[in-house]
Amino acid sequence: MTENSLTPLTSHDESIVKLLAGHDEILRMVEQAFPVKIFARGSSLLIKGDDEELIKRLENLLTQYAELALNGQKLSGAEIRYGLNQIGLGESVNLKSLYDEVVCVSNRGKPIRPYTNGQKEYTRAIRENDVTFAIGPAGTGKTYLAVAQAVAFLKSAKVSRIVLVRPVVEAGERLGYLPGDLMDKVEPYLRPLYDAFYDLLPTEKFNRYFEKGIIELAPLAYMRGRTLNDCFIILDEAQNTTPEQMKMFLTRLGFGSKAVVTGDITQVDLPSNKESGLKLVQNILNDIPGIAFVRLSNRDVVRHEIVQRIVRAYEDYEQRRKAPDIN
Repeated sequence: MTENSLTPLTSHDESIVKLLAGHDEILRMVEQAFPVKIFARGSSLLIKGDDEELIKRLENLLTQYAELALNGQKLSGAEIRYGLNQIGLGESVNLKSLYDEVVCVSNRGKPIRPYTNGQKEYTRAIRENDVTFAIGPAGTGKTYLAVAQAVAFLKSAKVSRIVLVRPVVEAGERLGYLPGDLMDKVEPYLRPLYDAFYDLLPTEKFNRYFEKGIIELAPLAYMRGRTLNDCFIILDEAQNTTPEQMKMFLTRLGFGSKAVVTGDITQVDLPSNKESGLKLVQNILNDIPGIAFVRLSNRDVVRHEIVQRIVRAYEDYEQRRKAPDIN
């Protein structure tokens, strides 16, 4: 059995070792995820296991955790699990690069940033392209990071308005029979977007922006015939658009505008005889300059750990269902 002592990469060797020894939950998570044992001995941590390469990779990861904590960063369970998942997949981990990628600051002063390499690719794609498609399962931050980037653009005066759009699949012709005015009818479908804004802006400022039309929330059906200039436009739950609706939305883009389209193609609520516009658009616009497709996966899930397990289980089920029956 191989035994390695942890050798931190900074001059704060003893402080880092003490810090890691005090974060017992991190060490226990490592032991649960990999066939190793970790021991704190004086001013050293020792990792025991049979895979010397794995031990070296774990040493590097634990040192990154410790250095971030020493620099005042509060590590969340999602970030710890992400690092461990990357090690398990045999991929490199650079947590500092994620912490340096701050999108904006919440109304409580919390830096909003990507938690995974996939999310980092997503936020960069938004900044560098006119239209960005984010396709992936629940919990990968598709909507939240799009709203955060929109708020950052608004604050820096790169756009003058934010327009958030959602298809109202269940309503159809029945929308007129629901009580209240237009916003009363569609508000339940737009509620997740409200939730993101309330985390990023003080309630009073959001309400003021909403009243002045600086932030607009609208059902997809009401976008026809419009041209949106100098706007940051987000189409959420885009898997529930038809091909015709997707084309209609994308052609609303005016001068100085940027669009983000988010959706999960495994959760289409359209009638079985209707094709998803989000599925089809991947084949039509995949090689167009200025348009980016970012595909997130279960490894980018940053909600409760059980959400990641659920997403992975459904992905495994879909693969088994599509596999040819050899009997």
